[in-house]
Amino acid sequence: MAHFDIRSAKRPDPDQPLVDIANYIADFHIGSAEAFQTARYCLLDSIACSMLAMRFPECVKMLGPIVPGANLPGGARVPGTAHEVDPVQAAFNIGTQVRWLDFNDTWLAAEWGHPSDNLGAILAVGDYLSRTAARSGGKPVSVREILRWMIKAHEIQGCYALKNSFNRVGLDHVILVRLASTAVATAMLGGSKDDVINAVSNSWIDGGALRTYRHAPNTGSRKSWAAGDACRRAVIHALNALKGEMGYPSALSAKTWGFYDVLFKGKAFEFERPFGSYVMENVLFKISFPAEFHAQTAVECALKLHPLVAGRLDQIAKITIETQEAGVRIIDKTGPLANPADRDHCIQYMVAVPLVFGRLTASDYEDAVARDPRIDALRDRMEVRENPQFTRDYYDPDKRYIGNAVQVHFADGSATERVSIDFPIGQRQRRAEGIPVLVRKFEDALAGQFPRRRVEQILAMVNDVTRFEATPIHEFMDLLAV
Repeated sequence: MAHFDIRSAKRPDPDQPLVDIANYIADFHIGSAEAFQTARYCLLDSIACSMLAMRFPECVKMLGPIVPGANLPGGARVPGTAHEVDPVQAAFNIGTQVRWLDFNDTWLAAEWGHPSDNLGAILAVGDYLSRTAARSGGKPVSVREILRWMIKAHEIQGCYALKNSFNRVGLDHVILVRLASTAVATAMLGGSKDDVINAVSNSWIDGGALRTYRHAPNTGSRKSWAAGDACRRAVIHALNALKGEMGYPSALSAKTWGFYDVLFKGKAFEFERPFGSYVMENVLFKISFPAEFHAQTAVECALKLHPLVAGRLDQIAKITIETQEAGVRIIDKTGPLANPADRDHCIQYMVAVPLVFGRLTASDYEDAVARDPRIDALRDRMEVRENPQFTRDYYDPDKRYIGNAVQVHFADGSATERVSIDFPIGQRQRRAEGIPVLVRKFEDALAGQFPRRRVEQILAMVNDVTRFEATPIHEFMDLLAV
């Protein structure tokens, strides 16, 4: 009886995608200097986002042990806090911090995810392992090793996203965070190829989070901690695999019961390229705006128009916004916006705020700003439509643009220029312009959380690249604790 017969108990060979991940994790050497440099800036960028998130009570309330008092002295640190917790809960904490403000390092493809989300698992496990090694006289985990695991996690998540759209079947992209983090965490903990296969198979069997919490009428704050949840689950799978917990070789392809049939409309995954370091080299830095990524360049367009319209807001008859197909599908939104999560996934809101105020910050999604009647008045005059060229450039692997255009029309028949921008400052094509902005963001975020002397200590470490990469990760995390 063939193994694909639903009645057959014959255990098949592991699905090829499981094997490919295990081989990449165990065998592939990262030789790209650009990937390591980009990963280092990505780490600083993500730490900055974590520090900025600490200014928001709704984020802070999610942090700490799973129940009060369940601390683990000598466990993993949570940046910007005094918490020391087990690596599972630390993964949730850090993943939540990195993702909270919706600064986007989005990977542009058929699916859009945020590869830095994986830092929740990577930093938690790395910190825990490094502290454990230091206490026992072993070799701590260096920052350089953290960067290597970041590159591999980015690559797994991003290569899966190139041709496989999970959002089109109603699944949230954090499924790919759980996948990549499970693979990497298992290897970090010392797991074999078989352990990685087993752990990853369990990750797929989890299914996936429904995207409904990202969309009207249910948009809510879960989108800000969903990545933390995926990281936490990933570390659990990794730890279980190291205990010898079994895997499920046809978790993807099993007829009727496997992931493909249950959740992916019966289709197998497609892949554009083999795993390497492509995704990290091309990732978007999170230095633009705390805005859903399809709107990033629309916000920049609106900022350019602000000086031309700020004194004529009551004379505006219409505002046209051209975006990509995905932007229309995901963030074109009308009606009352219930909370910050609703607002940072509404392109009209994200354009209106900079037109009115000449800025867009995380605080601008809060009720105090949203109550300004001028915002909704402008939203009501907006027309959002797809620009087919923006859509083509969005999917073009040689471009990966996030194009938007904005034009303001006045009641007297006049209009501003049509401002069009293809990609935000965090894009690879704007690296030279973006890195100084990223560094300033990092410094400012630290200054808002720590005394000047501590900030200087951290900057002295990270600015000496050789020293920084050789530093045990737990020593770096200690500097980020309060």
